[in-house]
Amino acid sequence: MLFNSLEFLIFLPIIFAIYWLANKRSLQLQNGLLLVGSYCFYAFWDWRFLFLLMFSTGLDYFTGVKMYESENNNNKKFWFWLSIIINLGFLGIFKYYNFFVESFSAALSDLGFRTNFWGLQVILPVGISFYTFHGLSYVIDIYKNRIIPEKNIITYSLFVSYFPLLVAGPIERATHLLPQIKKQRKFNHSLAIQGVKQIIWGLFKKVVIADNCAFFVNQLFKNTDGYSAPELWMGMVFFAFEIYGDFSGYSDIALGTSKLFGIELLRNFNFPYFAKDIADFWRRWHISLSSWFRDYLYIPLGGSQGGKGMRVRNTFIIFLVSGFWHGANWTFIVWGSIHALLFLPLLISDKNRSSLGNTNYSMKDIPKILFTFLCVCLAWVFFRADNLIEAIHYITGMFSSEHPSLHFFYKNAKYGLLTVLCLISILFLIVVEWNNVKKSNYEIQLPKAIVFILLFMICFMGAYKNQLSFIYFQF
Repeated sequence: MLFNSLEFLIFLPIIFAIYWLANKRSLQLQNGLLLVGSYCFYAFWDWRFLFLLMFSTGLDYFTGVKMYESENNNNKKFWFWLSIIINLGFLGIFKYYNFFVESFSAALSDLGFRTNFWGLQVILPVGISFYTFHGLSYVIDIYKNRIIPEKNIITYSLFVSYFPLLVAGPIERATHLLPQIKKQRKFNHSLAIQGVKQIIWGLFKKVVIADNCAFFVNQLFKNTDGYSAPELWMGMVFFAFEIYGDFSGYSDIALGTSKLFGIELLRNFNFPYFAKDIADFWRRWHISLSSWFRDYLYIPLGGSQGGKGMRVRNTFIIFLVSGFWHGANWTFIVWGSIHALLFLPLLISDKNRSSLGNTNYSMKDIPKILFTFLCVCLAWVFFRADNLIEAIHYITGMFSSEHPSLHFFYKNAKYGLLTVLCLISILFLIVVEWNNVKKSNYEIQLPKAIVFILLFMICFMGAYKNQLSFIYFQF
């Protein structure tokens, strides 16, 4: 079910009430009820994929125990690689099989060979990339002797299947989430209030900003030839705020919802559009994924310990894998490559850490912020386009001198009003976040007056007619 749906509005109070009533009895019962609620939440999408989630959970639980109990290194490696291969195998079959088959078939066709490969007509299980990475980090940490396996199957299953983060993250670590699940929790009124405010903030970003911007973005990317360069530029910027409002809005709702249950999740966004360079952007955007790749791929590859050649190689690998993680399409690989190329000058000049820990802002930082935002926006065109040809066509149209008008946005009152609505909501977002980022507040501060304004905008400016799923559900 969607966080912005009536079903979730009914589901959340019910599971919340049952959860805290069970708190008076035992932690095991409380975790068991939360696990059942999480499975019901996931089954609402497609109950058949619930068995895949349970299998993946059982596999990592069992192999984790077996690795820990192994008396020699060979047995430990066997159970480790069994888990890795099966997990990545499922991910590869459901998410990447058709991509590889179609790419290989196209390559053979270009060489003059006739091909007839079978594609899989299956729906991508929602959240598979996220819960697979949960399990992989857990198994790797046990293999590296960083943690010991969890013996309680209910506790471990809840770690993997915890419904606020199940379908679109953040990607949690066992070292952070498992201790909270294993500890007795008492209702914290102030934490719950923070949670409600964060849910409201996330809903504002999703239904007011993301879903309203999506109306224009979908029209523009569907028929690039029908619009002028200024309209395409505006569409690019609108998509930048659509994907930020959509994904960070989901994360805010997830973090806020989890606070209602006394559990704090990892922060996934830190005002990324105020980044001063690309390196700073990636320390602020989808933090749980970028840190996952850093800890489980970049550092094992050698990290920054070798020469610049190794660092460049490792950086390109990270960005290419990150792009491929997002989807089985060449557009995502190009998107990752663009970010790698943008990162490269900072890496070569040893300035990729120059903004690390620097939370002070001044007027001289504004050009850096705007330039970084522009680079990110141009890369977003490849992320959003259906294929590379469409992306290139869209960017080419942005620099066209034909018909420099904004007829789409002003051709009737409805479009004009919706344009103004989007611009007002984006401006409101920027003002609120800028006020927080200047004060180095990592948690958004929402006074009562702002909360009431948000509720008003959600009720009267939100896009509800055609309810949109969250963008990252497809990954």
